[in-house]
Amino acid sequence: MDWTTTHDMPDRSIPVDAGTVILIPSRYASSRFPGKPLVAIGGADGARKPLIQWSYDAAAAVPGAGRVIVATDDRRITDAVDAFGGEWLMTPESCANGTERVAACLDRLPDADLLVNFQGDALLTPPAFVAALIDHMHANPEAQVGTVAVCCSSETFRHLAEDAAQGRVGGTTVILNGRSEALYFSKRILPYLPDGRLPDESMPVLLHLGLYAYRRAALERYVAAGLTMLESVEGLEQLRFLHAGVPVSVLALEEQGYPIVEVNNPSDVRLVEGILSTRSSA
Repeated sequence: MDWTTTHDMPDRSIPVDAGTVILIPSRYASSRFPGKPLVAIGGADGARKPLIQWSYDAAAAVPGAGRVIVATDDRRITDAVDAFGGEWLMTPESCANGTERVAACLDRLPDADLLVNFQGDALLTPPAFVAALIDHMHANPEAQVGTVAVCCSSETFRHLAEDAAQGRVGGTTVILNGRSEALYFSKRILPYLPDGRLPDESMPVLLHLGLYAYRRAALERYVAAGLTMLESVEGLEQLRFLHAGVPVSVLALEEQGYPIVEVNNPSDVRLVEGILSTRSSA
């Protein structure tokens, strides 16, 4: 398969099966943005609600979404989830990343055979992307881990390049092999583009979204592998799968008319609020 091929999202009205659970890993003590899950973000109507609620609502809007759970280690976050009527599970403070936090829920979700990791700072993730990833995993039962990437528009690419120029950690890019599996993920922009060159169909840049679907066995293997050098250097948890020889299937989708920006830094809040306002009026 051509690695630049993108996939159409399904017109999906059937419910997510009971074996699929959407989890939102969330921790308070972010090194780059402490207290990030509780930062107030304003919508197009001016109403403000915590980031974790925005992300929960986006996950709950997945077509046919069943169980959505916040996985956290902080009572301030569980209090916020209780306030908007969500469900949560307490996980150990020792979890090194979101994937380990999802894995920590396995024993309490014995009927779940597909666990979806919806990032708590990725409130702009289109619910249709989550449904498409779930369908992709059902259609490819041999896939142990699945994730999503989008072909960067010029606008999104400029945002990544500006972050890099200012020394900020922005998005993550991914390059694929001929089977649409990840060769590598990086916080640098890959592949290299000459100065002044914008991505296009002949030289795309794939922006990786922090959205994953795992089989139980893949999560167990991940935890057993332990911390690796690459994930430590890049700060990218998914590199542990590649180091352990677990292929990561990448579903490439088209942007939805707005940049899918994560709240990685305080400066992203105003940017996200602007996108929410623009998206609402579109």
